[in-house]
Amino acid sequence: MRQESALLRAWGVGPGELERMPFDQRARLAERLRTGRLAQWAELIGRFRQMARGERARKVENATGELVGVTLGDDLSRVIPSELAGLGVPELRAVFAVRYAAGELMLYDSQGEQATGRGAVIACVDTSHSMYEAGPGGITREAWAKGCALALLDQAREAGRDFVGILFSAPGRIQVFRFPAGRSAGTDRVLDFAETFLGGGTSYQTPLSAAGELLEEEFDDTARGRGDIVMITDDDCGVTEEWMRGWNDAKRRLGFRVFGLVVGAPRVGEAGSVLEALCDNLRSVEDLTDVHAAADLFRVI
Repeated sequence: MRQESALLRAWGVGPGELERMPFDQRARLAERLRTGRLAQWAELIGRFRQMARGERARKVENATGELVGVTLGDDLSRVIPSELAGLGVPELRAVFAVRYAAGELMLYDSQGEQATGRGAVIACVDTSHSMYEAGPGGITREAWAKGCALALLDQAREAGRDFVGILFSAPGRIQVFRFPAGRSAGTDRVLDFAETFLGGGTSYQTPLSAAGELLEEEFDDTARGRGDIVMITDDDCGVTEEWMRGWNDAKRRLGFRVFGLVVGAPRVGEAGSVLEALCDNLRSVEDLTDVHAAADLFRVI
């Protein structure tokens, strides 16, 4: 029973949910997790989620960060003490008000991490044939990618943001899993997302077009922009010039960011690659036993 509880916790099923779960449902879920590929991933998934929790604890939205000097502006949260001291002198209060209105107060200047997004978090996970290849420790590229995606699901739920998992492979082949904020993710639905593998080749246009449409739909319905797309792949492929123009227009209009994670293929994403052109932030992950390779991602998303 201890092993079963640990296995379920690794997949995000908490003690409270276990207590409410009927015995036959719990038995079916445990059996599903003990068999097949899911059993091999439990430890990796648990480490990903633990790492993400630690990064969330370190993260502060809109952090002021490291102080690097003094600048001018109207942000009262960063006004230097000598400016505030003027408020204690009645004759200087009017001067303070004028300088505040003109944006000429002296403020601490800082250099911190980029502000987090507000729209949906979308993980585009490559499930082409090459993602089934195992790396160090016997961990497949798919397992690392799915572990990262499930940690991003936790990240989105913690922040009250929608999460969408898009599994993709060849042109036209995708499967979309939507997890709206404020609703139970549903363990079976999460496991369906983790287990699904499409196979075949790789196309960037298909999943990224779907992600862009989802963010545009969200913006039209709720006026929320600044979504985040995380592209996890091990391959590089071409896109048309016309599609790229439309993609860049959508990025400017909706204000979303694109993060790229190249899994187990160091040559992908090199200077001049399509993936480098698509992503605002791109990194390679060669050691698939290392869940901390993407740690800083969880401080800015």
